Amino acid sequence: MTSNFPPWRRFQSDGAVHAAKEALLNQVPGGNIAAGQDATGADMTTISETAVAGAKARAAPRAKTRNLSLDRARTFLTLVVLLHHAVIPYTHFGHTDPAEWIGFDMIVLANDSFFMAMFFFLSGLFVWPGLGHKAPLTFLRERLLRLGLPFAVAALTLIPIAYYALALRQTPDLTFSAFWWKTVTVGPWPSGPIWFVWVLLAFDLTASLLYRLSPTLVFPINRIAQQSFAEPVRFWLLLVLVTEIAYIPLLIHYGTNRWFEFGPFSVQASRVLLYASYFLIGAGVGCANIGSGVISPNGQLPRSRWIWLLATLMPYALMWGMIYIKRQILDNPPVLPWWYHLCYGTFFVLFSAAILFTILAFFLHSKAPGPNLLDRMQGEAYGMFLVHYPIVLWIQYALFDREWPAIVKAAIAFVLTVILSWAVTAALRKIPGATRVL
Repeated sequence: MTSNFPPWRRFQSDGAVHAAKEALLNQVPGGNIAAGQDATGADMTTISETAVAGAKARAAPRAKTRNLSLDRARTFLTLVVLLHHAVIPYTHFGHTDPAEWIGFDMIVLANDSFFMAMFFFLSGLFVWPGLGHKAPLTFLRERLLRLGLPFAVAALTLIPIAYYALALRQTPDLTFSAFWWKTVTVGPWPSGPIWFVWVLLAFDLTASLLYRLSPTLVFPINRIAQQSFAEPVRFWLLLVLVTEIAYIPLLIHYGTNRWFEFGPFSVQASRVLLYASYFLIGAGVGCANIGSGVISPNGQLPRSRWIWLLATLMPYALMWGMIYIKRQILDNPPVLPWWYHLCYGTFFVLFSAAILFTILAFFLHSKAPGPNLLDRMQGEAYGMFLVHYPIVLWIQYALFDREWPAIVKAAIAFVLTVILSWAVTAALRKIPGATRVL
């Protein structure tokens, strides 16, 4: 999926640094000039960390260079989404197929605890420089084209097609036209995974307003990201603190199953601010100097990747401990006590932040030039996210009556979903002008 999926840019070049210095010297009268060093130890002249960050963001080159590590990370996450939906019917949680395997519950719990938050983080990384380079109406037009149009088309076509497969299980003689009309007029009108698209659009538009009010709003986050070049745990603690505050109160108030819904516009009530936090923090990391901060390929994060992998195990195990308490001790009550949400939510936040760092660390460490499979899928990743849901649900519908093991069914569903969604997206992108949307 894509950050809106804007083109990945890297705002780290000698020219950008030089332009930033010149902009500051020419545009900031009486600036407080002091000698210092950047995060890589190179001598440089600074006026103030906030001003430098702002000037670099504005002086960044417009060339559409790619950040290979982040490209691969978000394409990898797209495959994780496809895997998630391919195995859900064969879990205790989603058990809509007679076959079941506990290993898929482990996959789904891990995915659900981080992957959408990480998508919002990656989506936020390049929003601030983009806002600095584009007029407000241009930014709005591009976001509506890239996010609003696909959401509207998918909500009216792909999502009803997907859920029709589930409706046929209950009402075999139901026609698609009757099902579609009831969906869009009476409801319910579920959005499936495309809820992410409209929420991201809302975040982008909110970021645009915030940028107009204060272009320096996220600079303090960037400053901490720069300071965490050699100590990523500092930034991880910030991420944990902010998301704990954003998530726990809403989780206690709404629980895990409440969704805000209006037609196809839906979002999980307890996670609205959690996702907003990841998006805003991502914007802070990416607003300037991304190559010398916490997610620098030359920093400490990729070097400590195995430590971060180990750091995910404890909160993940503790989440399973809380699930055991809910099922075996509390007997799955309809309303869970506040202390349960507090404990589970804390472990959730710790795991989500740790696995985000883990995935980024491994992709930042990888120096393989490619092109590998992720590189080849990169251009179609967003489209694969958009079109895969009806494909995977209809494959599962076809496999439902087969008395095969859950692993076999899930493997078939995943492989075919990847192949078909990739092929469909590649075909759609050959339509003139389609690459501006997909």
